[in-house]
Amino acid sequence: MSAPATLTVDLSALAANFHTLEAVGGVPVHPVVKADSYGLGAAACSGRLMTEGARTFFVARTSEGEGLRRALGPVPAIYVLDGCPTGRAARLRAADLRPVLNTGEQLAEWRAAGGGACGIQIDTGMNRLGFRAEAAPEPFEGLDLVLSHLACADDPAEPMNGRQRDAFAAAAARYPGAVRSFANSGGVFLGAGYAFDAARPGICLYGGGPEGRPDARIRPVATLAADVLQLLEVPAGETVGYSRTFTAPAPRRIATCAGGYADGVLRSYSPRGQVFVGGELRPIVGRVSMDACAVDVTGLDVAVGDRVELFGANRMLDDAGAAAGTIGYELLSAITARVPRIYVG
Repeated sequence: MSAPATLTVDLSALAANFHTLEAVGGVPVHPVVKADSYGLGAAACSGRLMTEGARTFFVARTSEGEGLRRALGPVPAIYVLDGCPTGRAARLRAADLRPVLNTGEQLAEWRAAGGGACGIQIDTGMNRLGFRAEAAPEPFEGLDLVLSHLACADDPAEPMNGRQRDAFAAAAARYPGAVRSFANSGGVFLGAGYAFDAARPGICLYGGGPEGRPDARIRPVATLAADVLQLLEVPAGETVGYSRTFTAPAPRRIATCAGGYADGVLRSYSPRGQVFVGGELRPIVGRVSMDACAVDVTGLDVAVGDRVELFGANRMLDDAGAAAGTIGYELLSAITARVPRIYVG
């Protein structure tokens, strides 16, 4: 018997998206597997991506890199985007992790510990992490990667994309021989001028579109589904859920489903969220609670124990994110540990 709520991960779809990104970008794909592969399970996802040919991965935290090294063994290069914060060099070196250095202080910390293979990040306008171009270090031994990050890649018409690309090209020219990585998921689809030497996509691997909406070239990977726990006949005029935010305009049949915010089903799904059930998209009504949400299934042949799909092949991730007032990244990374991950394909 399955758990009341499950997250099914289609590894064949993940592999297909990896190869699509390779074909579109025309350069090697170095997957971003931070935040436990956006909530889908870094060990399983990275293992499959290695089978498909990936040999370089990116994580955000040192602890993520340590876990990934244990899962994947000694072969792949694993870069840590946080870089080398104070006191972290010994752990990075012990796990054979490569920091993406962001400041002069991090570079000094890494060198003082003996240095080794690493990258640097150039801030070309996002103002999040990285050296400003005018303060970037001179070439040094061990530097094998230079990267930057697009701020607006999901909007191809945004002029900042071109400005960042040109700034990165100029800065990266100072480091001949280092791999240049610039394109994230959206950047892969911006054209050959954004490809440089290697792409580092994240969300498109996991089923999100490059422009924050479904894209036919990207296959859905994750399916969040929950059981129907109870069916209720709610008379006209009665309310559903906390704070009486939904009033039945007529007699309604309501399914209480085993997915709530303790599972990662955001409260912001109310009032515009929908699920796929009984062959149709049906609205979530009332507020999402900790362990459950309510769905209007009036007129459908639905029984206790049936499954509702909160996102997946029938309710696309980006559409579900938009209905919740957010993005697919947050929906995936919000899925909590009590929801079992089931791997297929």
